[in-house]
Amino acid sequence: MARALARGWGEPVYATDSGSGRAKRLVEEVGGEALRSNAELAQRADALVLCHKPYQLEEVAAEAAPHAHHVISVLGAVTLERLRAAYPDATVVRALPNTPVEIREGVTIVAEGDGAEEARPLFERLGHVFVLPERLLDAATATTGVTPAYVALLLEAHIDAAVKHGVPAPLATDLAVETFAGSTALVRARGGDTLSVRREVTSPGGSTARGLAALEESGVRAAFMAAMKAVTQT
Repeated sequence: MARALARGWGEPVYATDSGSGRAKRLVEEVGGEALRSNAELAQRADALVLCHKPYQLEEVAAEAAPHAHHVISVLGAVTLERLRAAYPDATVVRALPNTPVEIREGVTIVAEGDGAEEARPLFERLGHVFVLPERLLDAATATTGVTPAYVALLLEAHIDAAVKHGVPAPLATDLAVETFAGSTALVRARGGDTLSVRREVTSPGGSTARGLAALEESGVRAAFMAAMKAVTQT
């Protein structure tokens, strides 16, 4: 996520890592400087964006907290309560973006709280922002954070089906990707009215009706319900 955010913002950054070399590779791409410690990073950055693993919260805060004034966490399942305990002297924001922020087409969920509205313009540069009560974050991010992977899986399945019926793989890929993109844009233009978009292409007894029936019979809705349950369970 650090790379996706940095690419989306398109500005030089300060970065650290635990020895993986990722910080150096990131600043070579977007500009900036790979720093030696989290303490130095917190001292020099206007805002400290936490992109490490959730279990590293206290370890990183032990170095950074004494110097941090504004902290933005993109750590899944790390609550505002834990963040405030780790950074007691900083303004803390909990934000959960998805990977399309890299191309400024992302969705970021921000938990209500001190600093949330101040952080909104930063993430609006990367796409759409929704400020929600923290109790809704798990379900909301189960709708946004995992969706790029779901869409990729659906595209793979659609492409594979086309290839099985004789469409060359490169052509099947182009057809599926562009059709998914256009269909999503149409639903957006209709204000999210999925039913009208579906009805317009579905003639009684026609090929689309048969395809939709096959998807329903195969349990497409149940599959998404099961996926939501799997993602949100703790």
